[in-house]
Amino acid sequence: MFFKSYAINPNPSKSPERFAAGRFLWCIILLLFLFSCASLTPHPPPDEPDPLDAPFPPGTIIDTKRNKAVSFDDMTKDLETVRIVYVGEAHTDMDHHEIQLRVLRELHDRLPDICVGMEMFARPYQDILERWSASEISEEVFLRKTHWYANWRYDFSLYRPILHYIRENRISLYALNIEFHIPSRIAAGGVDNLLPYQKQRLPERMDLSDDAHRNYVRGVYEKHGNHVTGQYQFEDFYAAQVVWDEVMAESINRFIGDRVMLVFAGRGHITDHFGIPRRAWDRGGLSYRTILPQGASETIRFSAADYIWITP
Repeated sequence: MFFKSYAINPNPSKSPERFAAGRFLWCIILLLFLFSCASLTPHPPPDEPDPLDAPFPPGTIIDTKRNKAVSFDDMTKDLETVRIVYVGEAHTDMDHHEIQLRVLRELHDRLPDICVGMEMFARPYQDILERWSASEISEEVFLRKTHWYANWRYDFSLYRPILHYIRENRISLYALNIEFHIPSRIAAGGVDNLLPYQKQRLPERMDLSDDAHRNYVRGVYEKHGNHVTGQYQFEDFYAAQVVWDEVMAESINRFIGDRVMLVFAGRGHITDHFGIPRRAWDRGGLSYRTILPQGASETIRFSAADYIWITP
């Protein structure tokens, strides 16, 4: 695991402050990893056999409401009818980013005023995103001013085609996320122990009552054993995830206006609708569809998304 090196102090001679910073960085990476790469587990539609043959070839798009494979054109015609389109990702999977770009290109052709919201940026960086969309800054300046490799950390080349398409077409781009250090501190110490200025960044409301979502996050929490359960109390870990989702849902309703928004976020924030989509719905009641890419070897849960797109 690439975050293993943060589990213990690799150099006891280093200051406790530096080690503590490393532990918080590990927590940020862990949360990003767990909720972007959570797999889809079997759960066929109730009282109805799966009419599709498996395994599905890469490129297959499954309409889970109709239990059938559909064309890209059929799917995008449906996407045109809603206000928010969510496309999930495993952050390091280029196939997923290529799907996101294809959906972006097609919807932009059909809906020129479409805007994009991304998990990858925290809201204080919104002015930098606006300068990027206006082609006022270079890629180098953009990376430095958004602190890309301190905040998001994933290889920028994975996102370059998407972000350059946004800039070339002057598409409005919105930062959806909370500052990245805050969820890690919630996971480590709970909401009550945040500093006053950190509490000011919290969403106006937090729904911790969704049992299905809670069970999903508990499964992720327990799956990773003592690396997580030995360091973080589940209620704090769950609150960190809810804050992440609630802030992004809040941001969507703040920025969307009367346009259609295309949202890019980790799969764990979109699966089963109970992360961002239903929380955004509760705030604004705006219609939406969800698309989840998944590998050909993965099993399908039809409740996971409106469309499942099979990748190699």
